Amino acid sequence: MKRITVLALLCASGAVLAQTATSQYAVGFGPNPVLPEPNKKLIPTVNVASTDVFKGEEKPVAAAGFVVQAAARGLDHPRWLYVLPNGDVLVAETNAPPKPEDSKGVKGAIMKHMQKKAGAVTPSANRITLLRDFDANGVAKTKTVFLKNLNSPFGMVLVDRDLYIANTDSVMRFPYQEGQTAITAPGVKVMDLPAGPLNHHWTKNITASPDGKFLYMTVGSNSNVAENGMDKEEGRAAIWELERASGKSRLFATGLRNPNGMAWEPQTKTLWTVVNERDELGNDLVPDYLTSVKDGGFYGWPYSYFGQHVDERVKPPRPDLVAKAIVPDYALGGHTASLGLAFYDGKLFPAAYQGGAFIGQHGSWNRKPHSGYKVVFVPFANGKPSGPPQDILTGFLNKDEKAKGRPVGVAVAKDGALLVADDVANVVWRVTPANRQ
Repeated sequence: MKRITVLALLCASGAVLAQTATSQYAVGFGPNPVLPEPNKKLIPTVNVASTDVFKGEEKPVAAAGFVVQAAARGLDHPRWLYVLPNGDVLVAETNAPPKPEDSKGVKGAIMKHMQKKAGAVTPSANRITLLRDFDANGVAKTKTVFLKNLNSPFGMVLVDRDLYIANTDSVMRFPYQEGQTAITAPGVKVMDLPAGPLNHHWTKNITASPDGKFLYMTVGSNSNVAENGMDKEEGRAAIWELERASGKSRLFATGLRNPNGMAWEPQTKTLWTVVNERDELGNDLVPDYLTSVKDGGFYGWPYSYFGQHVDERVKPPRPDLVAKAIVPDYALGGHTASLGLAFYDGKLFPAAYQGGAFIGQHGSWNRKPHSGYKVVFVPFANGKPSGPPQDILTGFLNKDEKAKGRPVGVAVAKDGALLVADDVANVVWRVTPANRQ
Protein backbone atom coordinates (compact mmCIF):
# COMPACT_ATOMS: atom_id res chain seq x y z
CA MET A 1 0.00 0.00 0.00
CA LYS A 2 2.84 2.34 0.95
CA ARG A 3 4.62 1.62 -2.35
CA ILE A 4 1.46 2.45 -4.33
CA THR A 5 1.15 5.75 -2.44
CA VAL A 6 4.76 6.68 -3.19
CA LEU A 7 4.30 5.83 -6.86
CA ALA A 8 1.12 7.87 -6.96
CA LEU A 9 2.93 10.85 -5.43
CA LEU A 10 5.77 10.52 -7.91
CA CYS A 11 3.34 10.36 -10.81
CA ALA A 12 1.43 13.34 -9.46
CA SER A 13 4.59 15.39 -9.00
CA GLY A 14 5.64 14.46 -12.54
CA ALA A 15 2.31 15.66 -13.86
CA VAL A 16 2.70 18.94 -11.99
CA LEU A 17 6.19 19.41 -13.43
CA ALA A 18 4.91 18.66 -16.92
CA GLN A 19 2.02 21.06 -16.44
CA THR A 20 4.40 23.76 -15.18
CA ALA A 21 6.71 23.22 -18.14
CA THR A 22 3.80 23.57 -20.55
CA SER A 23 2.17 26.51 -18.78
CA GLN A 24 5.18 28.76 -19.32
CA TYR A 25 4.18 28.91 -22.98
CA ALA A 26 1.25 30.92 -24.35
CA VAL A 27 -1.48 29.04 -26.22
CA GLY A 28 -0.18 27.80 -29.56
CA PHE A 29 3.50 28.16 -28.69
CA GLY A 30 6.29 25.83 -27.66
CA PRO A 31 7.28 22.19 -28.11
CA ASN A 32 3.94 20.75 -26.89
CA PRO A 33 1.28 23.30 -27.80
CA VAL A 34 -2.26 22.90 -26.57
CA LEU A 35 -4.37 22.74 -29.73
CA PRO A 36 -8.07 23.68 -29.57
CA GLU A 37 -10.74 21.91 -31.55
CA PRO A 38 -11.16 23.15 -35.13
CA ASN A 39 -13.60 26.04 -35.45
CA LYS A 40 -14.71 26.05 -39.08
CA LYS A 41 -16.96 28.98 -40.00
CA LEU A 42 -19.09 29.52 -43.07
CA ILE A 43 -17.37 32.91 -43.48
CA PRO A 44 -13.71 32.75 -42.41
CA THR A 45 -12.25 35.42 -40.15
CA VAL A 46 -10.84 38.38 -42.09
CA ASN A 47 -8.96 40.97 -40.04
CA VAL A 48 -6.49 42.78 -42.27
CA ALA A 49 -4.28 45.42 -40.68
CA SER A 50 -4.38 48.44 -43.00
CA THR A 51 -1.15 50.41 -43.22
CA ASP A 52 -0.02 53.60 -41.50
CA VAL A 53 3.72 53.34 -42.12
CA PHE A 54 6.51 54.67 -39.93
CA LYS A 55 7.15 58.31 -40.81
CA GLY A 56 10.18 60.52 -40.27
CA GLU A 57 12.18 59.19 -37.34
CA GLU A 58 9.48 56.79 -36.15
CA LYS A 59 10.69 53.26 -35.59
CA PRO A 60 9.75 49.95 -33.95
CA VAL A 61 10.29 49.25 -30.26
CA ALA A 62 13.37 47.25 -29.29
CA ALA A 63 13.44 45.02 -26.21
CA ALA A 64 14.86 46.40 -22.97
CA GLY A 65 18.61 46.76 -23.25
CA PHE A 66 18.52 47.14 -27.04
CA VAL A 67 18.15 49.96 -29.54
CA VAL A 68 16.93 50.02 -33.13
CA GLN A 69 17.72 52.36 -36.00
CA ALA A 70 17.22 52.34 -39.74
CA ALA A 71 20.20 50.94 -41.65
CA ALA A 72 18.57 51.82 -44.99
CA ARG A 73 15.37 53.58 -45.99
CA GLY A 74 13.55 54.15 -49.26
CA LEU A 75 13.74 50.56 -50.46
CA ASP A 76 11.07 48.94 -52.64
CA HIS A 77 9.33 46.13 -50.75
CA PRO A 78 12.45 44.60 -49.16
CA ARG A 79 11.68 41.00 -48.26
CA TRP A 80 14.89 39.07 -47.72
CA LEU A 81 18.47 39.67 -46.55
CA TYR A 82 21.81 37.99 -47.06
CA VAL A 83 25.15 39.02 -45.54
CA LEU A 84 28.24 38.48 -47.69
CA PRO A 85 31.59 37.51 -46.11
CA ASN A 86 32.98 41.06 -46.47
CA GLY A 87 30.01 42.52 -44.58
CA ASP A 88 28.04 43.77 -47.59
CA VAL A 89 24.31 43.18 -47.18
CA LEU A 90 22.15 42.03 -50.08
CA VAL A 91 18.47 42.98 -50.00
CA ALA A 92 15.90 41.28 -52.22
CA GLU A 93 13.46 44.01 -53.31
CA THR A 94 10.65 41.87 -54.60
CA ASN A 95 6.97 41.05 -54.70
CA ALA A 96 4.65 38.46 -56.18
CA PRO A 97 4.80 37.82 -59.93
CA PRO A 98 1.67 37.85 -62.07
CA LYS A 99 -0.35 34.75 -61.16
CA PRO A 100 -3.75 35.17 -62.83
CA GLU A 101 -5.17 31.81 -61.77
CA ASP A 102 -4.62 32.64 -58.09
CA SER A 103 -7.08 35.56 -58.27
CA LYS A 104 -9.98 33.69 -59.82
CA GLY A 105 -13.37 33.44 -58.15
CA VAL A 106 -14.82 35.22 -55.13
CA LYS A 107 -12.14 33.95 -52.74
CA GLY A 108 -9.35 35.06 -55.05
CA ALA A 109 -10.87 38.54 -55.40
CA ILE A 110 -11.19 38.84 -51.61
CA MET A 111 -7.57 37.78 -51.12
CA LYS A 112 -6.36 40.35 -53.64
CA HIS A 113 -8.37 43.09 -51.91
CA MET A 114 -6.93 42.12 -48.52
CA GLN A 115 -3.37 42.13 -49.85
CA LYS A 116 -3.91 45.58 -51.35
CA LYS A 117 -5.22 46.85 -48.02
CA ALA A 118 -2.15 45.44 -46.29
CA GLY A 119 0.19 47.19 -48.72
CA ALA A 120 1.26 43.96 -50.42
CA VAL A 121 0.03 44.62 -53.98
CA THR A 122 2.82 46.55 -55.70
CA PRO A 123 4.80 45.70 -58.84
CA SER A 124 7.92 43.69 -58.07
CA ALA A 125 11.19 45.63 -58.34
CA ASN A 126 12.81 42.32 -59.32
CA ARG A 127 16.23 43.32 -58.08
CA ILE A 128 18.87 42.75 -55.44
CA THR A 129 20.30 45.87 -53.78
CA LEU A 130 23.69 46.03 -52.04
CA LEU A 131 24.23 47.97 -48.80
CA ARG A 132 27.77 48.90 -47.73
CA ASP A 133 29.85 51.29 -45.60
CA PHE A 134 27.80 51.29 -42.42
CA ASP A 135 28.63 54.37 -40.34
CA ALA A 136 28.92 54.67 -36.57
CA ASN A 137 25.12 54.74 -36.34
CA GLY A 138 24.76 51.65 -38.48
CA VAL A 139 23.46 53.53 -41.52
CA ALA A 140 24.55 52.26 -44.95
CA LYS A 141 26.34 55.05 -46.84
CA THR A 142 26.42 53.03 -50.07
CA LYS A 143 23.28 51.63 -51.74
CA THR A 144 23.64 50.22 -55.27
CA VAL A 145 21.63 48.00 -57.59
CA PHE A 146 23.54 44.72 -57.44
CA LEU A 147 21.40 42.52 -59.70
CA LYS A 148 18.37 43.45 -61.80
CA ASN A 149 15.84 42.00 -64.23
CA LEU A 150 15.18 39.01 -61.98
CA ASN A 151 11.83 37.23 -61.58
CA SER A 152 10.41 37.81 -58.09
CA PRO A 153 13.71 36.90 -56.40
CA PHE A 154 13.77 35.88 -52.75
CA GLY A 155 16.50 33.63 -51.31
CA MET A 156 20.23 34.22 -51.85
CA VAL A 157 23.33 32.21 -50.96
CA LEU A 158 27.02 32.43 -51.85
CA VAL A 159 29.07 29.25 -52.28
CA ASP A 160 32.72 29.89 -53.16
CA ARG A 161 32.44 32.37 -56.06
CA ASP A 162 28.95 31.31 -57.11
CA LEU A 163 26.04 33.45 -56.01
CA TYR A 164 22.73 31.59 -56.21
CA ILE A 165 19.42 33.46 -56.42
CA ALA A 166 16.08 31.73 -55.96
CA ASN A 167 13.64 33.34 -58.39
CA THR A 168 9.99 32.39 -58.13
CA ASP A 169 10.45 29.86 -60.96
CA SER A 170 14.14 28.90 -60.97
CA VAL A 171 17.52 28.81 -59.27
CA MET A 172 20.01 31.10 -61.00
CA ARG A 173 23.81 31.15 -60.62
CA PHE A 174 25.90 34.31 -61.04
CA PRO A 175 29.68 34.82 -60.85
CA TYR A 176 30.73 36.85 -57.81
CA GLN A 177 33.92 38.74 -57.04
CA GLU A 178 34.40 40.06 -53.51
CA GLY A 179 33.97 43.80 -53.33
CA GLN A 180 31.99 44.31 -56.52
CA THR A 181 28.97 46.58 -56.25
CA ALA A 182 27.09 45.17 -59.25
CA ILE A 183 26.90 41.97 -61.28
CA THR A 184 26.34 42.48 -64.99
CA ALA A 185 27.21 38.96 -66.17
CA PRO A 186 24.21 36.91 -67.31
CA GLY A 187 23.06 34.26 -64.91
CA VAL A 188 22.88 30.54 -65.60
CA LYS A 189 19.74 28.60 -64.71
CA VAL A 190 20.66 25.53 -62.70
CA MET A 191 17.18 24.29 -61.75
CA ASP A 192 13.52 24.97 -62.49
CA LEU A 193 11.24 25.52 -59.50
CA PRO A 194 7.46 24.93 -59.44
CA ALA A 195 5.67 28.12 -60.49
CA GLY A 196 3.11 28.84 -63.24
CA PRO A 197 -0.05 30.96 -63.46
CA LEU A 198 -1.36 29.72 -60.09
CA ASN A 199 1.84 29.89 -57.95
CA HIS A 200 -0.08 30.58 -54.73
CA HIS A 201 2.98 30.72 -52.44
CA TRP A 202 5.47 32.42 -54.74
CA THR A 203 8.48 32.97 -52.46
CA LYS A 204 11.34 30.51 -52.92
CA ASN A 205 14.20 30.50 -50.43
CA ILE A 206 17.64 28.91 -50.82
CA THR A 207 20.54 27.90 -48.59
CA ALA A 208 23.62 25.70 -48.93
CA SER A 209 24.86 22.80 -46.83
CA PRO A 210 27.77 23.71 -44.52
CA ASP A 211 30.21 21.94 -46.87
CA GLY A 212 28.74 23.66 -49.95
CA LYS A 213 27.99 20.41 -51.79
CA PHE A 214 24.20 20.77 -51.74
CA LEU A 215 21.63 23.52 -52.16
CA TYR A 216 18.23 23.48 -50.46
CA MET A 217 15.18 25.31 -51.79
CA THR A 218 11.78 25.93 -50.21
CA VAL A 219 8.59 25.71 -52.28
CA GLY A 220 5.23 26.54 -50.68
CA SER A 221 1.90 24.93 -51.51
CA ASN A 222 -0.43 26.07 -54.30
CA SER A 223 -3.43 26.33 -51.96
CA ASN A 224 -4.61 26.39 -48.37
CA VAL A 225 -5.47 22.68 -48.07
CA ALA A 226 -5.21 21.28 -51.60
CA GLU A 227 -8.58 22.69 -52.65
CA ASN A 228 -7.19 23.12 -56.16
CA GLY A 229 -6.43 19.41 -56.39
CA MET A 230 -3.28 17.47 -55.53
CA ASP A 231 -2.20 17.57 -59.17
CA LYS A 232 -1.53 21.31 -58.64
CA GLU A 233 0.77 20.46 -55.72
CA GLU A 234 3.36 18.47 -57.66
CA GLY A 235 6.78 19.24 -56.17
CA ARG A 236 5.32 21.80 -53.76
CA ALA A 237 4.89 22.10 -49.98
CA ALA A 238 8.43 20.84 -49.77
CA ILE A 239 12.14 21.46 -49.46
CA TRP A 240 14.20 20.38 -52.46
CA GLU A 241 17.85 19.32 -52.47
CA LEU A 242 20.18 19.97 -55.41
CA GLU A 243 23.66 18.46 -55.69
CA ARG A 244 25.87 21.21 -57.11
CA ALA A 245 28.40 18.96 -58.81
CA SER A 246 25.96 16.71 -60.69
CA GLY A 247 22.89 18.96 -60.97
CA LYS A 248 20.73 16.12 -59.64
CA SER A 249 17.76 17.18 -57.53
CA ARG A 250 15.31 15.38 -55.24
CA LEU A 251 12.62 16.10 -52.69
CA PHE A 252 14.35 16.36 -49.32
CA ALA A 253 11.28 16.84 -47.09
CA THR A 254 7.56 17.10 -47.85
CA GLY A 255 4.24 17.99 -46.21
CA LEU A 256 5.52 21.48 -45.27
CA ARG A 257 2.70 23.84 -46.27
CA ASN A 258 4.80 26.97 -46.78
CA PRO A 259 8.40 26.74 -45.57
CA ASN A 260 10.33 30.02 -45.74
CA GLY A 261 13.35 30.75 -43.58
CA MET A 262 16.05 28.06 -43.45
CA ALA A 263 19.19 27.97 -41.34
CA TRP A 264 21.69 25.46 -39.95
CA GLU A 265 21.61 25.02 -36.19
CA PRO A 266 25.22 25.81 -35.20
CA GLN A 267 25.80 23.02 -32.67
CA THR A 268 24.34 20.01 -34.51
CA LYS A 269 24.63 21.36 -38.09
CA THR A 270 21.01 20.32 -38.63
CA LEU A 271 18.77 22.14 -41.10
CA TRP A 272 15.86 24.03 -39.53
CA THR A 273 12.98 25.87 -41.16
CA VAL A 274 9.97 28.01 -40.25
CA VAL A 275 6.65 27.04 -41.81
CA ASN A 276 3.34 28.85 -42.33
CA GLU A 277 0.50 26.46 -41.61
CA ARG A 278 -3.10 26.28 -42.94
CA ASP A 279 -5.98 28.70 -42.37
CA GLU A 280 -9.72 28.73 -41.67
CA LEU A 281 -9.76 26.45 -38.63
CA GLY A 282 -9.94 29.17 -35.97
CA ASN A 283 -7.82 31.82 -34.27
CA ASP A 284 -5.34 29.37 -32.80
CA LEU A 285 -5.28 26.72 -35.51
CA VAL A 286 -2.98 25.84 -36.99
CA PRO A 287 0.16 27.26 -35.31
CA ASP A 288 3.01 28.17 -37.59
CA TYR A 289 6.15 26.37 -36.49
CA LEU A 290 9.92 26.09 -36.27
CA THR A 291 11.31 22.62 -36.87
CA SER A 292 14.38 20.61 -37.67
CA VAL A 293 14.11 19.03 -41.09
CA LYS A 294 14.62 15.29 -41.46
CA ASP A 295 15.81 13.81 -44.73
CA GLY A 296 12.78 12.08 -46.25
CA GLY A 297 10.50 13.43 -43.53
CA PHE A 298 6.78 14.08 -44.10
CA TYR A 299 5.21 16.83 -41.98
CA GLY A 300 1.49 16.27 -42.58
CA TRP A 301 0.23 18.83 -45.09
CA PRO A 302 -2.48 18.70 -46.29
CA TYR A 303 -3.81 15.59 -44.60
CA SER A 304 -2.92 16.41 -41.00
CA TYR A 305 -1.31 19.05 -38.82
CA PHE A 306 1.08 18.89 -35.88
CA GLY A 307 1.51 15.18 -36.30
CA GLN A 308 -1.64 13.11 -36.49
CA HIS A 309 -4.32 15.80 -36.12
CA VAL A 310 -6.42 14.96 -39.18
CA ASP A 311 -7.77 17.80 -41.32
CA GLU A 312 -11.26 16.56 -42.19
CA ARG A 313 -11.55 19.03 -45.09
CA VAL A 314 -9.08 17.11 -47.25
CA LYS A 315 -10.65 14.43 -49.44
CA PRO A 316 -9.83 11.67 -49.99
CA PRO A 317 -8.06 11.11 -46.66
CA ARG A 318 -4.64 9.47 -46.49
CA PRO A 319 -4.34 7.64 -43.14
CA ASP A 320 -1.14 6.01 -44.37
CA LEU A 321 0.55 9.40 -44.69
CA VAL A 322 -0.99 10.73 -41.48
CA ALA A 323 0.60 7.83 -39.62
CA LYS A 324 4.03 8.96 -40.90
CA ALA A 325 3.58 12.68 -40.16
CA ILE A 326 6.37 14.15 -38.03
CA VAL A 327 5.43 16.42 -35.14
CA PRO A 328 7.20 19.79 -35.55
CA ASP A 329 9.68 20.82 -32.87
CA TYR A 330 8.24 24.17 -31.79
CA ALA A 331 4.95 26.03 -32.37
CA LEU A 332 5.11 29.76 -33.14
CA GLY A 333 1.47 30.78 -32.69
CA GLY A 334 -1.56 30.74 -34.93
CA HIS A 335 -1.35 32.82 -38.12
CA THR A 336 1.79 34.72 -37.06
CA ALA A 337 3.18 34.32 -40.61
CA SER A 338 6.62 33.39 -39.32
CA LEU A 339 8.98 33.89 -42.26
CA GLY A 340 12.50 34.99 -41.33
CA LEU A 341 14.96 32.70 -39.54
CA ALA A 342 18.54 33.28 -38.40
CA PHE A 343 20.59 31.54 -35.73
CA TYR A 344 22.70 33.97 -33.75
CA ASP A 345 26.43 33.38 -34.17
CA GLY A 346 27.67 36.93 -33.55
CA LYS A 347 29.51 38.30 -30.52
CA LEU A 348 27.71 41.64 -30.09
CA PHE A 349 24.65 40.39 -28.19
CA PRO A 350 24.85 39.01 -24.62
CA ALA A 351 25.90 35.37 -24.22
CA ALA A 352 22.30 34.25 -23.59
CA TYR A 353 21.53 34.84 -27.27
CA GLN A 354 24.35 32.70 -28.58
CA GLY A 355 23.02 29.84 -30.71
CA GLY A 356 19.37 30.87 -30.43
CA ALA A 357 17.01 31.66 -33.30
CA PHE A 358 15.62 35.03 -34.40
CA ILE A 359 12.31 34.79 -36.27
CA GLY A 360 10.57 37.49 -38.29
CA GLN A 361 6.78 37.26 -37.93
CA HIS A 362 5.07 39.10 -40.78
CA GLY A 363 1.70 39.15 -39.01
CA SER A 364 -1.81 37.77 -39.40
CA TRP A 365 -4.61 38.83 -41.71
CA ASN A 366 -7.18 36.27 -40.56
CA ARG A 367 -7.14 36.34 -36.76
CA LYS A 368 -8.87 38.41 -34.07
CA PRO A 369 -6.94 39.81 -32.33
CA HIS A 370 -3.93 40.12 -34.62
CA SER A 371 -0.88 37.96 -34.04
CA GLY A 372 2.75 38.27 -35.12
CA TYR A 373 3.92 41.69 -36.34
CA LYS A 374 7.16 41.32 -34.40
CA VAL A 375 10.59 39.72 -34.31
CA VAL A 376 11.01 37.08 -31.61
CA PHE A 377 13.95 35.16 -30.19
CA VAL A 378 13.78 31.44 -29.33
CA PRO A 379 16.57 30.30 -26.99
CA PHE A 380 18.35 27.04 -27.81
CA ALA A 381 20.31 24.56 -25.69
CA ASN A 382 21.92 21.33 -26.89
CA GLY A 383 20.56 21.87 -30.37
CA LYS A 384 16.90 22.29 -29.35
CA PRO A 385 14.59 25.15 -28.33
CA SER A 386 14.87 25.63 -24.58
CA GLY A 387 12.26 28.19 -23.56
CA PRO A 388 9.41 30.51 -24.54
CA PRO A 389 9.86 33.04 -27.33
CA GLN A 390 11.04 36.51 -26.32
CA ASP A 391 10.01 39.72 -28.07
CA ILE A 392 13.00 41.50 -29.60
CA LEU A 393 11.34 44.02 -31.92
CA THR A 394 7.70 45.11 -31.57
CA GLY A 395 5.66 48.23 -32.26
CA PHE A 396 4.80 47.31 -35.84
CA LEU A 397 1.10 47.67 -34.96
CA ASN A 398 -0.12 50.98 -33.55
CA LYS A 399 -2.89 51.47 -30.97
CA ASP A 400 -5.45 51.51 -33.78
CA GLU A 401 -4.22 48.10 -35.01
CA LYS A 402 -2.76 49.62 -38.17
CA ALA A 403 0.52 48.29 -39.50
CA LYS A 404 3.42 50.71 -39.20
CA GLY A 405 5.55 48.04 -40.82
CA ARG A 406 5.81 44.27 -41.27
CA PRO A 407 9.03 42.35 -40.53
CA VAL A 408 10.09 39.60 -42.93
CA GLY A 409 13.68 38.41 -43.37
CA VAL A 410 16.24 38.56 -40.56
CA ALA A 411 20.02 38.24 -40.74
CA VAL A 412 23.07 38.63 -38.50
CA ALA A 413 25.40 41.37 -39.75
CA LYS A 414 29.16 40.86 -39.78
CA ASP A 415 29.50 43.05 -36.68
CA GLY A 416 26.87 40.99 -34.83
CA ALA A 417 23.91 43.37 -35.18
CA LEU A 418 20.50 41.94 -36.07
CA LEU A 419 19.11 43.14 -39.41
CA VAL A 420 15.38 43.05 -40.19
CA ALA A 421 13.72 43.63 -43.58
CA ASP A 422 10.43 45.54 -43.31
CA ASP A 423 8.43 45.28 -46.55
CA VAL A 424 5.74 47.82 -45.60
CA ALA A 425 7.90 50.63 -44.18
CA ASN A 426 10.51 49.83 -46.87
CA VAL A 427 13.30 49.89 -44.32
CA VAL A 428 16.09 47.58 -43.16
CA TRP A 429 16.20 47.92 -39.36
CA ARG A 430 19.34 47.34 -37.27
CA VAL A 431 19.07 46.10 -33.67
CA THR A 432 22.03 46.32 -31.26
CA PRO A 433 22.61 46.29 -27.50
CA ALA A 434 22.01 49.77 -26.08
CA ASN A 435 25.63 50.12 -24.98
CA ARG A 436 27.02 48.99 -28.38
CA GLN A 437 25.51 50.69 -31.40
